[in-house]
Parts: sequence; C-alpha cells; structure tokens
Amino acid sequence: MVFSSFLFLFYFLPLTLVLYYAAPQGWRLGVLTVLSYVFYGWTNPLYVPLMWFSTTIDYIAGAIIAADAGEPNGRPSGTHTFRQRAALVLSVTSNLALLGFFKYFNFGADAYRNLMLQLGWSQHVPDALWQVILPLGISFYTFQSLSYTIDIYRGEARPARSFLDFACYVSLFPQLVAGPIIRFQDLADQLVYRTHTSEKFSRGVLLFQLGLAKKVILANPCGSVAEAAFNAGTLECFQAWWGLLGYSFQIYFDFSGYSDMAIGLGLMFGFTFPENFNSPYCSASITEFWRRWHITLSTWLREYLYIPLGGNRHGRVRTYLNLFLVMLLGGLWHGAAWNFVIWGGYHGLLLAGERAYREFRGSRATAFPGNRPGRRIAFVVLAFLLVAFGWVLFRGHDMAHAGRYYAALVGLAPQQPATALLWSLLFQPYHVLCLLAGAVVIWGFPTAWNFTERQTAGKAVWGCALFLLSIVLLATQQYNPFIYFLF
Repeated sequence: MVFSSFLFLFYFLPLTLVLYYAAPQGWRLGVLTVLSYVFYGWTNPLYVPLMWFSTTIDYIAGAIIAADAGEPNGRPSGTHTFRQRAALVLSVTSNLALLGFFKYFNFGADAYRNLMLQLGWSQHVPDALWQVILPLGISFYTFQSLSYTIDIYRGEARPARSFLDFACYVSLFPQLVAGPIIRFQDLADQLVYRTHTSEKFSRGVLLFQLGLAKKVILANPCGSVAEAAFNAGTLECFQAWWGLLGYSFQIYFDFSGYSDMAIGLGLMFGFTFPENFNSPYCSASITEFWRRWHITLSTWLREYLYIPLGGNRHGRVRTYLNLFLVMLLGGLWHGAAWNFVIWGGYHGLLLAGERAYREFRGSRATAFPGNRPGRRIAFVVLAFLLVAFGWVLFRGHDMAHAGRYYAALVGLAPQQPATALLWSLLFQPYHVLCLLAGAVVIWGFPTAWNFTERQTAGKAVWGCALFLLSIVLLATQQYNPFIYFLF
C-alpha cells in the first residue's frame, strides 16, 4: 500500500484516524501498532512474521543488555558482560543475516551463474535459480531496529518500556516503508506521552498535502520523461541530458514527497519526526549535499559506520578510506547490483576528494565556496551536475545500460532514424511545463518543512487546492511508482 493511492487516501487513512482518536488514551498505541501491521502486510501477509521476528529478537537483546548494565557487580565503567556482548552479536547478526539474505541472495545467485557461464562450467548452474522476493522496507526497519540494541549497548538509550512500545516504534506505518530512519531515543518519550493539538494536526495535513503534490504533480510527469529517455534504444546528447534532468527531479520529488507525507502523518497522530530533506540541490558541494539529502540515513551511516570505523581520528588517509567505505556500503544498501556499489564508490571518492581539497587549501578553503553569490551559484551548478551524473548509475538497469547512457550524454551514442521520434515524446508541452515548475520549486521555494512552520489561512487554501489537483491527476495517471518503495 502506497500513500499516493485511493486505497490509502480514502479508506485506510480515514479509518485509522477514526479508530485511533475514538480509542481510549491507553489503547491508542495498540490500535496504531495493529493497523501498522495491517498496512505492512496488505501487499503480502508473509512480510509480517519476518518483521515480528526481527522485532522480538531486538527487544529481547535490548532487555538483556539493559538488565546487565544495571547489575551492581563492580565492573569498571564502559565494560560489558559476556551476556551483553552475546546479545548485541545476536541482534546484529540476525538483522544483517535477514537483510543480506532477502536483499542480496538474487545478486549473489546471478553473480554465481554468470561466473560459471563465463568459465564454461554451465553444468554447475541449475536450470532455475531461486528468486527471493524483497520484503517491503526491510532496509529501513532493519536499520531502525538495529540502532536500538546498539544504543542501549553504548549507554545512549534506555530500553523500551514494553514490547508494545518497541513494536510500535518498529512498525509505525508513516515511516515504515521508506523512512525517515528514527533512533529509538528520539521517539521513546513520544511513545509514552505525546500531545495532540489542532496546530500539530493541521501542520501534518498541510505537509501531507504538499508531499502528495510533489509526488503526483511533479515526480510522476518528470518520471515519465526519465522513463522514455532511459528506455530508448539510442539518444541524442540533448535528449539524454533532458532525460537525466527528469530523473534527477523525479527521485527528489518522489523521495522528499514521501518523507513530507510521512512526517505529516506522524504529526496527525501526535508524533514529531525529524526533517529528512533540506533543499539538497541547493548544495554547493557534495559534502553539503549529503547533509541535506536523506538526512536521517546520512546520520545513521555517520553514527553507526563512519565513527565506529575511526571517523577522522586516525589520520588523513584513514579518514579518506572511511569516507569511501561508508559510501560504498551506503550504495550497496540502496540496491543489490554493481551499479549501486559503483554509485556509492563514486560519491565516496567525491567526499574524500573534497575533504582532501579543503585540507590541502587550509585556511583558504575555510569559507568555501565563499560568500559571493556568483561563486556560490557556480558551485551549486557544479554540485548538481556531479550528483546528476551519478544518478545514471542509480537509474541504469545495469552497468552496460549506464555506459550507453553516459555515451549519449557526451554525444558518442550511435544515432538511428527512430531517435528523431523521441523529440515529440520527451518534449511534450505538459512535460516541459512540469520540469520548469520543478526547477522553480527546487531552487526558488522554501522546503515544505519551513513552509509549514507557521500556519495561515492562505496556506491552508493552497494545500487544499494542491490536494484536489493531485487527486484529479492521480485518477488519470498510469505511471505512479515509488522509487524507494523496494529499498
């Protein structure tokens, strides 16, 4: 079930709101947890036991770690018992094993098959290799659940008050499928007590409306342009760049729109989630981009990978290597394919290169890129082009497909008579208008987070108008995917 569907908008969400607010105060968390499991299992009920298993393991592991931490046994501060270490290992290995099997089995099976065929050992390849279906949102709720036991082990979080609290934290439907990725301590107090006010609810409604508009009014038409370009047999240079611009806009409006809707839904139920996108295409460097794009994932990677690897505490070379490794793993987290791995390595090299440049320039790079508007605009354009260049790897079906698209971007793709027909498909007036509107929103408007901080009647009218337009378009559109739905 996706947010931009009539099933969710006119059946599931209204019913959930009615049941939640009609329930007594002490029952609301249970109602929300049950309905979150219904939301998650709607597409495939077999996903539910898997999430339940992960939740149970991590809850038990967290309880063991917390129980031993309270033993007055005279242990020095900062040391851990064998039971604590065993519980942490159980939590980490079980979560990573589940994620690894469901997300990377097909990747490994395909790699094995290709290797055997290249070596001429086709007799070692079965006629049909198993294909594992990826459970929805497993990467997101695995990271959340995993951070719970790690934070208790570090002494940075208290254990959940009850299993229901933790089950609700893991399964909370607004951010279950595609984030934001929230640490337990940031939500623990809200699970016990949260306020429900008209101001919070109205901001949540407006955020949801803006997120839905991003998705339906902008992301889907931009995605149609990208779909036509990336599925074309051959492209001219300008067509390739236009298609890449369409995909760059699509993935931003798609994902940030989903995050806006998730944060808005959380507010409707009294929860305050952190901001997840802060105008990332306005960044003047790749480092700044990753501080603004999918903020909660970047924070998770920093806290649970970059810092444990040593961060910047062991010299320059080690720092560069850590940056590269973290982004490499981040790319692999996004998808089980070589193009995702190389995309992560590409961003790792850019981050390490920027850090090396700053350190080499010393004090002269302190104000990078400087306060002059023209200089900053130039760096914003450069950063956007570097990010967009990497999106080819993200969108390509495989490395061969990405290579052909890169060739088209530099005018080296072979031309065919059918290429001329793409002009009318890619540059339909409606699609051109949507991309222009997308550019205005990206570089000229405040973020939905900032826009909704102060409520006015005018903003409410705008939100309702955009919602109605989104519903009308949703009824006519045939292209309505969520890019991050299966990550």
